[in-house]
Amino acid sequence: MNLHEYQSKALFAEYGIPVPKGVAVKTPAEAKAAAEKLGGKIWVVKAQVHAGGRGKAGGVKLAKSPAEVEQHAKALLGTRLVTHQSGHEGLPVDWVYVESGSRIDRELYLSFVVDRSAERIAIMASAAGGMDIEQVAHDTPEKIFTLTLHPAAGVEDYQARKLGFGLGLNAEQQAELRDLLRKLAKLFRECDASLVEVNPLILTKDGHIVALDAKINIEDNALFRQKRLAAMRDAAQEDDRERRAREHDLNYVSLDGNIACMVNGAGLAMATMDLIKLHGGEPANFLDVGGGATAERVTEAFKIILTNKNVRAILVNIFGGIVRCDTIAEGVITAVKQVEVKVPVVVRLEGTNVEKGRELLAGSGLKITPATGLTDAAAKVVKLAGGGR
Repeated sequence: MNLHEYQSKALFAEYGIPVPKGVAVKTPAEAKAAAEKLGGKIWVVKAQVHAGGRGKAGGVKLAKSPAEVEQHAKALLGTRLVTHQSGHEGLPVDWVYVESGSRIDRELYLSFVVDRSAERIAIMASAAGGMDIEQVAHDTPEKIFTLTLHPAAGVEDYQARKLGFGLGLNAEQQAELRDLLRKLAKLFRECDASLVEVNPLILTKDGHIVALDAKINIEDNALFRQKRLAAMRDAAQEDDRERRAREHDLNYVSLDGNIACMVNGAGLAMATMDLIKLHGGEPANFLDVGGGATAERVTEAFKIILTNKNVRAILVNIFGGIVRCDTIAEGVITAVKQVEVKVPVVVRLEGTNVEKGRELLAGSGLKITPATGLTDAAAKVVKLAGGGR
């Protein structure tokens, strides 16, 4: 689950991490009032969306008067911001963050991520922070410093010094960095984060370290113990199909193809998508209905995948272990009738009560194409979708 910048900065402030003063608003009038309240001579108006690259996409504007702040807020609010991370449809701008201007000397990069291979928290830092950090990682990876934290020791002094020297900080700034790193590590653990990113982390003209941006992702599997953070979820920033799937305990991820997949088990779902690709097709989604699938959940899964207007065929691939094949067959029949499915449906069933499940499908009177194996299923659905080899 992602947090907005203004939510992330509020958390930073709680943990004593220095951030510029700012106010999140939903109307142009509130933006003007926020600028007047913050005071100063320059402000930054930032679109609040769950995507990077806002600056290059016109989502970050400088203003030299409260009236100009109001103008920028009016231009951003109610629009959809398209960045290189948002997809071609963009994301809705329902909030803007009005922030006091900062006197920037240098821009750095700093992030905490979960290194799953090392089974530790990793810190990444670079003296080449700012909008082009992805390009830095691609072209000059040696400019990015990485270290991992021992779970018992946390951020150690020598690690802070190593990063400080790498970032070109003086003694006073290194002390500030050490304090910042420890506070970020504390936040990361206590909030069950999967990512905490500060880009840019700036050195101000008077030589202090300030988090000019903030991005926090919370591990979904830990939300049951992060009720306060879970309440910060902005469903408007998420794919509507993925949101609906989550509400029905379905694991769904939207993709760009035209063949919808409904599978039980993440591994089998990945293999199914691989075979569709192998036969020249393009999956429209990843959808795992889980081991305890019911007829109701299968029906809801059909409803979700058919909201994608690009879908030209559906492949149902079920291995009946915990869930019985006849239960899945009943769900498929109910869904095809109830949802009025108008695209071809290919069904491959194996496992518990498979013969009964196949009999139900054959006697349904519906245009459902049976498949005898995974390769057969993939070849048939790709052909029915109008593509493939």
